[in-house]
Amino acid sequence: MSFSCPQATFAEMLALAVQYGYDGVEPRAAGGNNHGVELEASAEQRTSFREQAADAGIAICCLAAGNRFADPADRDAQVEETLLYIDLAADIGAPALRIFGGRIPDGISRESAIGGVADALSRLAGRAGDRGVVVCMETHDDWCNPADVAAVMERVDHPAIGVNWDAAHPVRTEGWTLADSYSTLRRWIRHTHVHDLFVDANRPDYTAFGTGDIDHKQVLALLRSGGYGGYLSGEWINWEPPDVHLPREIATLRGYERALA
Repeated sequence: MSFSCPQATFAEMLALAVQYGYDGVEPRAAGGNNHGVELEASAEQRTSFREQAADAGIAICCLAAGNRFADPADRDAQVEETLLYIDLAADIGAPALRIFGGRIPDGISRESAIGGVADALSRLAGRAGDRGVVVCMETHDDWCNPADVAAVMERVDHPAIGVNWDAAHPVRTEGWTLADSYSTLRRWIRHTHVHDLFVDANRPDYTAFGTGDIDHKQVLALLRSGGYGGYLSGEWINWEPPDVHLPREIATLRGYERALA
């Protein structure tokens, strides 16, 4: 994910992926990164992003946006902006668009929030389906409980709406096991974020794979058991320099893959 190299241009991000053996990149839009994959990008720039990735042999595996839908006060505006992000994702060749459920405002019940988020995602489904993009709601913020995300998915019930499973968040925030989290969301997982951390929120947010509390060998095994065909995107924000963590983290993940073969 581009937060690993926020100062990199798009071409430089692709070069890092090639150098360290990554299969894809995930640009984070509106995140202060330097890649230029933003709503303001022209048609010519969007075509260039797609062509640069193809020439490098690197997939644009997902476009990450920060849109949120739990707050009814700005839900309509969030939906309208997300429709534009769906078009951007399609234009650059990204099969997935990551979004959030968002913080639930005071006075809004969980049941009402589930209905509101489901309604917003349903309003996105047609455009997403037409453009070949799956909008993926992340297990994040007030939606780290897999049961709540599953409730949204069941209400929407559309193939263009899925889940971005951040494997760590339900464990750290809600106390779920990886196995229960995965089994609850398995039907809808279309993209996955990975990063090791400690369950104790007072400890650092990031640590090298295999040194924290999230068993990513089990994450890979669970995904493989269900026939997952998407990407595992390393999400490391404001952490170490990319030339420190990118080669180390991919080496560990590849080792886990070989152990499961």
